[in-house]
Amino acid sequence: MEASQLIKWGLILGIPLLCILLYRIILRVCFGLVIVPEDRIGLVTKKFVLVGKQTLPEGRIIATEGEAGFQAQTLAPGVYFAKWFWQYDITFQPFTIIPTGKIGLVLARDGAELETGFILARKVPCDSFQDAQAFLKNGGRKGRQTGIISPGSYRINTFLFEVEITDMISIPDNAVGIVTTQEGKSLEEGQIAGRIIAEHNKFQDVDLFMNNGGYKGLQEQVILAGSYFLNPWFAKVETVRMTEIPIGHVGVVISYVGNDGEDLSGVEFKHGNIVARGSKGVWAEPLGPGKYPINPYIMKVELVPTTNLVLNWASARSEAHQLDKNLSTITVRSKDGFPFNLDVAQIIHIPTTEAPKVIGRFGNMTNLVSQVLEPTIGNYFRNSAQDSDVIAFLGTRKERQESARDHIGKVLQQYNVFGVDTLIGDIVPPESLMKTLTDRKLAEEQKVTYETQMKAQETRQSLEKETAIAEIQKEIVKADQGVQIAERIADASVKKATGDANSVRLQANAEADRLKYLASGEAEKTRLLAKADSEKIEWLAKAEAERISLTGNAEAEKILAIGKSSAESYKLAVEAMGGGNFTQLKVMEAIGAQHIKIMPDILIGGGGDSANGPINGLLGLQLLEQLKNNNSNKDTQ
Repeated sequence: MEASQLIKWGLILGIPLLCILLYRIILRVCFGLVIVPEDRIGLVTKKFVLVGKQTLPEGRIIATEGEAGFQAQTLAPGVYFAKWFWQYDITFQPFTIIPTGKIGLVLARDGAELETGFILARKVPCDSFQDAQAFLKNGGRKGRQTGIISPGSYRINTFLFEVEITDMISIPDNAVGIVTTQEGKSLEEGQIAGRIIAEHNKFQDVDLFMNNGGYKGLQEQVILAGSYFLNPWFAKVETVRMTEIPIGHVGVVISYVGNDGEDLSGVEFKHGNIVARGSKGVWAEPLGPGKYPINPYIMKVELVPTTNLVLNWASARSEAHQLDKNLSTITVRSKDGFPFNLDVAQIIHIPTTEAPKVIGRFGNMTNLVSQVLEPTIGNYFRNSAQDSDVIAFLGTRKERQESARDHIGKVLQQYNVFGVDTLIGDIVPPESLMKTLTDRKLAEEQKVTYETQMKAQETRQSLEKETAIAEIQKEIVKADQGVQIAERIADASVKKATGDANSVRLQANAEADRLKYLASGEAEKTRLLAKADSEKIEWLAKAEAERISLTGNAEAEKILAIGKSSAESYKLAVEAMGGGNFTQLKVMEAIGAQHIKIMPDILIGGGGDSANGPINGLLGLQLLEQLKNNNSNKDTQ
């Protein structure tokens, strides 16, 4: 292909392509076309004016009537014609975006001059500063604006307005916001804070606040927990904690603002005004336990305990309320010239209805303690100690405590305080006097100890004497018992002999009866057996019935019968054999039963009957041995 053809096709294709690429420039040059993107606004600067007003009024920088210069009217997103590049300069500006939790503060570069005495320009209708022309035509003033821009997107003419983004005002829980305004009327003479103004939406509507007569400076009204669109050029906010009144206390309010109220304390109270709530002075109605949004710059809340309050005059002890932290042990001097220390505890109670009077009189609880309680109690005990010596003071502690309670209670009633009780704690006499008292007490205790020991010795001697008598009495009783035992042994021997005799007699009778019955014959036996069988059942029943009663009698009669039979047996044997022969028989039976040697190692001879000589000697030896054994057994017992 030839070069001429290439150029031809290049022109055919290149010219349309170039036109496509440069269409905006072409349209701008030919038709004055301007396209404003969706996220931009067009700020217009007019270079010159062909027809009409040429220059801006003196002191103005924004044109509202088509003058040359920065134009108040902006171009919203869209297509515009006749904006020739040689006459207009279009600047694309992003939207002004106020994030959540922020506000926009507006500074106007143009407008009317601010009024004398004002630092903020009043708000005028201008669609949240998006209509710059309306702002200027409606009398908008240059400088800082009372109005703010809330979170959102805005088409702001930055030729006229400068927007500063700042944080919203946030008040946390259990806190209160103290407001000080920079704009408004001057405070009235004698006032320290601006009166409460209604309908300004917690200082968020600055113009409404000022139109309703709001004051400049510290405000009585506070704002509570939350977030607020507050203009920091208008109001400064200080966050403080809410006033908390604990249980067991009331809060007496001292207000520094308000009207001068009527005194409610009565003619007898001459220590200040007690006024109704909302007036200036001490409020007659205290605040109960709870949390209150108190402005501490215009009100003061004095806590007054309504429970029993203990104050200690002791160097080493102080209560949690710390009202007695400056109190110490009281030093007094006795009548006999001895100084000594004593600890005192005073219990007081302030009724709720009397709390405002106490604060109205003293200002706070600390002054009550230092101005009344401390001198009253200290002087009372110093005066009381001078009327008595130390020993008497110690001995009459209870009486002095009761007297102090009555005296101090009457004094405190004059100050609207109820004295519950006065307690005397430790009393510390001088060391030298304590040594004397201790020595005296030790001597008295030693005397008591000696007397007690002497009584103990006397008691011990008496005890030993009685013990000796008791030992002798035991020997006497033992001897008497030995005599009785011997007598009973003898009686038992006699009874045994009598029983053996009766036994022999009964056995002989029984044998005779047996022979008699055998002789009666076998015929009688048959008859008796038959009769016995017929009567067996009857006799068995009777025998069983009488068995229990007869058993006891039979046992008793058995012992008696055995004794009588033994005695009768011995008697018959003695009569039959003679006393001597019977005795020798019994001795020989005993010798045989106990295997005693018959012939002793030494024979004892004697006169008289030759046949009885050896036996008598043997009996003598045996009797001597038994006597020795008996004596030996007694000694052992």
